[in-house]
Amino acid sequence: MSADASHETPDGTRTEHDPLGAFAVPAAALYGIQTARARENFPISGLGPHPEFVIAMVRIKRAAALTHRATNRLDGRLADAIVRAADEVLAGSHREQFVVDPYQAGAGTSHNMNVNEVLANRANELLGHPRGSYNPVHPNDHVNMAQSTNDTIPTAIRLAAISSWAGLQAAIEGLAQAFDNRAQAFDGIVKTGRTHLQDATPIRLGQEFAAYAGSARRGADRIAAAVDALHELNIGGSAVGTGLNVEPGYPRLMVERLSADTGAALRVARDPVQLMQSMGDVVALSGALRTFAVDLSKIANDIRLLASGPRTGLGEITVPVVQPGSSIMPGKVNPVIAEMVNMVCFQVVGNDTTVAIAGEAGQLELNVMMPVMAHNVLLSMRLLTNATRVFADRCVSGITANLEQIAHWLERSPALVTALAPQIGYEAAAALAKEAVARGVTVRELVEEKGLLSAEAARDVFDLRRMTEPGVPGQHD
Repeated sequence: MSADASHETPDGTRTEHDPLGAFAVPAAALYGIQTARARENFPISGLGPHPEFVIAMVRIKRAAALTHRATNRLDGRLADAIVRAADEVLAGSHREQFVVDPYQAGAGTSHNMNVNEVLANRANELLGHPRGSYNPVHPNDHVNMAQSTNDTIPTAIRLAAISSWAGLQAAIEGLAQAFDNRAQAFDGIVKTGRTHLQDATPIRLGQEFAAYAGSARRGADRIAAAVDALHELNIGGSAVGTGLNVEPGYPRLMVERLSADTGAALRVARDPVQLMQSMGDVVALSGALRTFAVDLSKIANDIRLLASGPRTGLGEITVPVVQPGSSIMPGKVNPVIAEMVNMVCFQVVGNDTTVAIAGEAGQLELNVMMPVMAHNVLLSMRLLTNATRVFADRCVSGITANLEQIAHWLERSPALVTALAPQIGYEAAAALAKEAVARGVTVRELVEEKGLLSAEAARDVFDLRRMTEPGVPGQHD
């Protein structure tokens, strides 16, 4: 790779060369010829790499330069320049230079070379040489020393997912706490339970919301377990996992340095070949994200149902009003935050399908579908982080109970006859429920009319709060 860096053409480009020949690169670009070719070849989505992925890749290059300086494999002056260039990127500079579309050549060679070229060009500038000279710092020989796309990309995916997990974990716990707070506030409110969207035995509104908190935390536990597996890195595996052109101590030194840089307890791969062949750990993470999204979407559906109305739906809760709901119906208010959560969750499920198919598409020593896996997993984590936080802050935390509506539905539920079954039997109770519905009266009224229970026994059996706890109505210890 070389360039006539001293001459800028009239169209504002510089000419660089690679094994395929000459190619025009924007003169102001820190990236080089291989990145420029990728931009021309893959104008697919208009998207760039996720910031977390760029940061992870730059961290790897920085750690490699420091490691090779420590082992005297890389001249200290060149290593220091690469580290300074990397530090600038990590501090927020030059981010616009990472421009390769996620839908690109397999394995992520274009991503890798984009980082190599940006750091090499900036390092050379810091040493007093022009962009495109690749002297004294070369993208392949120095920035990519002892590395391959095949071990840097999977390592970057793992590091990016680990760093993304902190924000998602905090967002999930925030949502769980919001549900806990509502559960405590609603603990004394008995309401109609519903199964199959039909009336069922009573439940406390607080129990429903406590269960939502539990689902969120169980989802977080699944994701945490998947993230833990990502702490094992195959950096140093080189092209096929065997470590060709890699010093024996390099994997350990890299993991130690990356652990120090990220604060994560990273581990050297037990079998680098296996981690290069299989992207199963990333597939597992995506599956855990999908499972959380499925639960989260179900919860959002419940919120929408419970808030339906205000006059012709269930109307048992009210969600905060955050914006007008209709362009034609004045005064209409929609559960827009919950609707947004549904859409995010649908996207995450779709992302997981992509990751699963891509994970299966690996062949022999490498999975070449890593770029699309990285894009979808990191997108899912970002979407879930933001949607979960907004759901907690702008919806769940402000939910209130509509006590009159809850009492209205509860008293009219024919499922209250379930409490009578131990007293009068299933068939008699079923007949009573059918008659109550047909006549439009409550079960309690029917029991009183027929004199099936004494007033005291009826009060005992129809203790609605006790129906929400273990026990047989009408029986005492």
